[in-house]
Amino acid sequence: MSMFNLFGKEPSEKPQDVKAVREALLVFIKQELQKMEGGEGKHIKGFQLFIACQPVEKYLYESAVFMEEEGRFKKEVQRLADDFAIDLPEHWTMESLFVEELPQDVIKAGNLEIGLYIKTPEHAIIQHSERACIKVLNGEAEQQEYLITSTDGKINIGRERKVQDADGFIRENKIAFPDSSSNEGNKYISRQHAHIEWNKEAGVFLLFADEGGVPPRNKVKIRSKADHNPVKLTFTELGHPLQEGDQIILGESAVLEFSYVSNPS
Repeated sequence: MSMFNLFGKEPSEKPQDVKAVREALLVFIKQELQKMEGGEGKHIKGFQLFIACQPVEKYLYESAVFMEEEGRFKKEVQRLADDFAIDLPEHWTMESLFVEELPQDVIKAGNLEIGLYIKTPEHAIIQHSERACIKVLNGEAEQQEYLITSTDGKINIGRERKVQDADGFIRENKIAFPDSSSNEGNKYISRQHAHIEWNKEAGVFLLFADEGGVPPRNKVKIRSKADHNPVKLTFTELGHPLQEGDQIILGESAVLEFSYVSNPS
């Protein structure tokens, strides 16, 4: 079936296999590319494809956007741009992000829970500081505050400083909650609960749940200042971009507060 026949489907009918999902995504992006004329493509910094599919459909979408093959989906989009002579700049970016619900300011598709955000100079991602502070609001960690930087690599969070994982390797938790503490907040923190990493392309710190921080084990939730509805991390592969003042809830009641720190001049 040609990808262009997908528009003949009923709005309620969703593609049921990886190939059909990929074609639907590319048709959606193609529609938006077609609207760009007169050299507009030169001003595009990149695209963010937001996917708010059901958990049971996630594997279909992950395969559709080649999550395991970096750059491959971008090549598919570049091919579409070339077909319509859309002159994208040399270093444009393509990101596929799984979310619980689509952001308000994205272009939404008709029969799929997907949205597209086109990054231009006016709508470029805000480059945050490459330094941040993690403050312990509830629970007892080895320190009350931690300074993290973009050069720290993976910043592990969990119970005890050094623990052994299921494969026998030793993991070191930089933000460690002692097992010996009587603080109730420490009770439901896993040894491998979560980690934070700097994402250079997006210019943000990302929070990831680790094996001990996803169902059916203990939890990782984030509550922002702007939106008090908590976001639950249910997959280890999907990082959540941290914003100023975010509260990170580990287990039942341990709470960390995240804030950016100005880069030294």
